[in-house]
Amino acid sequence: MLDIFRGLKNLVKVSHVKTDSIVFRLHYSITVMILMSFSLIITTRQYVGNPIDCVHTKDIPEDVLNTYCWIQSTYTLKSLFLKKQGVSVPYPGIGNSDGDPADKKHYKYYQWVCFCLFFQAILFYTPRWLWKSWEGGKIHALIMDLDIGICSEAEKKQKKKLLLDYLWENLRYHNWWAYRYYVCELLALINVIGQMFLMNRFFDGEFMTFGLDVIDYMETDQEDRMDPMIYIFPRMTKCTFFKYGSSGEVEKHDAICILPLNVVNEKIYIFLWFWFILLTFLTLLTLIYRVVIIFSPRMRVYLFRMRFRLVRRDAIEIIVRRSKMGDWFLLYLFRKNINTVIFRDVVKTLPNRLGHNQHHRVPGLKGEIQDA
Repeated sequence: MLDIFRGLKNLVKVSHVKTDSIVFRLHYSITVMILMSFSLIITTRQYVGNPIDCVHTKDIPEDVLNTYCWIQSTYTLKSLFLKKQGVSVPYPGIGNSDGDPADKKHYKYYQWVCFCLFFQAILFYTPRWLWKSWEGGKIHALIMDLDIGICSEAEKKQKKKLLLDYLWENLRYHNWWAYRYYVCELLALINVIGQMFLMNRFFDGEFMTFGLDVIDYMETDQEDRMDPMIYIFPRMTKCTFFKYGSSGEVEKHDAICILPLNVVNEKIYIFLWFWFILLTFLTLLTLIYRVVIIFSPRMRVYLFRMRFRLVRRDAIEIIVRRSKMGDWFLLYLFRKNINTVIFRDVVKTLPNRLGHNQHHRVPGLKGEIQDA
């Protein structure tokens, strides 16, 4: 098991070359590792040991009843969840089932949990795979090991010249490349919201407000409330098994089944509910930030100045004025991957290559600024 988790860590290992944001990495690294780990835990508990134990009569073999109830699904009675345990009912949701058939709540999800978690992990990694294909190793190729900073002065000078030549020759041609990354961030947001609805469907419409219901239950008098974790993930359910009797008549056998796996399931999904809500909030903020960056060159200057204080403001203003949003995004990634001093030299020299070295003073951005 430990070897499997080590392999999982290598699968989602983040490269030292940063081509995306921290929030985007939460989707394809942390979240994928969490989902895969949960899937492995459920798989281990499900196929090693008994995921279900049913109270049975001697007329039915134990393994037959357990297998049937695991495959066929079990149920509880909705009207009995508010009954007092140990007085009116032996366990919430368990009682006489001869009443209204619509009162039965069937549980069919538990044998599919491990597969669903694995499928969710694949969906979370998809935007990363797409961006990795579109990015094509551009940043890794362009930084030329300048992130290390340990090389001869002649080598540094040559690499900086090559980098400046690339920026000069390809200026204003990086918009489509940057927009592809923004599309991947949008896909990450769509994915996490879509997965909330997927899990809501998976749990028969009970998941969307699951976390809020748990908080509400914990803050109120629990004697008068139904535990949402017990309602969605019951530890004890009922199962009806039919067989032929000795005279050829169909006999009905009512069994009570214990689902120890649901103790783990409820912890997993309450964590995922809060984690997905957090991811949605952070990703939404990131996309709002992207929209501001796209439509506000002044904000690009301000952010560049805030993050990279070693670079002169006039140099930043020239670069933003003469370039487009995609060029700004490329430089922003360079700063994350290149030695600070080398990056300062590149940005300091770039305005001269743009033909503004003759100006002693650069006007502010009060004038007309080229939009991205």
